[in-house]
Amino acid sequence: MAQAKVYFTTFKATEHENLLQKLHRLMKTTGFEQIDFKDKYAAIKIHFGEYGNLAFLRPNYAKVVADYVKELGGKPFLTDCNTLYVGSRKNALDHLDTAYVNGFSPLQTGCHVIIGDGLKGTDEALVPINGEYVKEAKIGQAVMDADIFISLTHFKGHEMAGFGGAIKNIGMGCGSRAGKMEQHCDGKPSVDQKNCVGCGACYRICAHEAPVIADGKAKIDHDRCVGCGRCLAVCPKDAIAADFSDSIKVLNYKMAEYSLAVCKDRPCFHISLICDVSPNCDCHAENDIPIIPNVGMLASFDPVALDQACADLCNQMTPVKESVLGENLKKLEGKDSHAESIGHDHFHMTHPDTEWESCISHAVKIGLGTDQYELIKI
Repeated sequence: MAQAKVYFTTFKATEHENLLQKLHRLMKTTGFEQIDFKDKYAAIKIHFGEYGNLAFLRPNYAKVVADYVKELGGKPFLTDCNTLYVGSRKNALDHLDTAYVNGFSPLQTGCHVIIGDGLKGTDEALVPINGEYVKEAKIGQAVMDADIFISLTHFKGHEMAGFGGAIKNIGMGCGSRAGKMEQHCDGKPSVDQKNCVGCGACYRICAHEAPVIADGKAKIDHDRCVGCGRCLAVCPKDAIAADFSDSIKVLNYKMAEYSLAVCKDRPCFHISLICDVSPNCDCHAENDIPIIPNVGMLASFDPVALDQACADLCNQMTPVKESVLGENLKKLEGKDSHAESIGHDHFHMTHPDTEWESCISHAVKIGLGTDQYELIKI
């Protein structure tokens, strides 16, 4: 496969061009106007941010994309699907409330918000893809009803996938509740009883009552657990870990196949902003300080090349010393060569139990895109 073109610009602005104007120019230069938007519905997939999180993309960026679509005659709407875990986006009503609180109202973005999988996360389209791991992807119905698909991604770290890029935004983000369960179902966590203090944080975050507190200790009921990993993130003692190392790879493979289901057979365009690169997903009700400085804005017709380019640019950045990444690197100073083997990968170093390369390689294998790219700076 030939190299894909990925266009890039920094967050530097001048009195003659602000960041919103720069994003518009980036999209135009990438070839946004090659898409025929006339009288067509355009889904703009974005993460609205969990309530309490402040690292999500500002709605101003979404307005640039929506306004551009309308300028070209299209009918844009912002969309995301409901979450698998308990939180402020677990059903369409709460999801809309959170989106509006975080600034994604029609008055601020210039377009409506449609929760892709409906009120309870059960409105889904079954998309046949006959993949190695997914035969029929369960995608939010409104996402699939759109004529054109646009991903607007906040590129950041992720506690299971390594990083949250375009493929994560598309594959996991567009899955209905059943679709998310299908992608998460291969890894089941267990509790290290020695470290558990029985605080109940895992129980409170679980949508399926899988953690059980008995005799002051937690235990995971694997018959109820769907493997979403939220309990791993909230445990204050790091007493919970996934049982199977292969589960991360299977999650990555399924996300790639779900992304293919969303993108195939219709025009697609992808934008990623590398700013406020928090160590964890915007699904958290909080955000830690960024692990690296802001990098820039990127766009491409190829989501795989876009993710690869974003990862490469991030790994060229100097870590923020006070961040999780900086602290993890400091712990390895003067120790064995293991630090050298993982220190160059900021996302693996932030979450050592994760890796993201398998997602990229599988996406290439199934024809979602290529990891070979030409970075064009504007």
